[in-house]
Amino acid sequence: MTYRCPVCGYEYVEEAGEPREGFPAGTPWAEIPADWCCPDCGVREAVDFEKV
Repeated sequence: MTYRCPVCGYEYVEEAGEPREGFPAGTPWAEIPADWCCPDCGVREAVDFEKV
């Protein structure tokens, strides 16, 4: 699954994870903390991301 930041368009892809943020490949969205901020714009938190 993929989740997109509504401000900048950054996409979190579960299969790829986000190693620079400490989330290895395969980390499901459900395990991302609700208060995790978008790593590109820093404006929106995980709860604001939209499922693509």
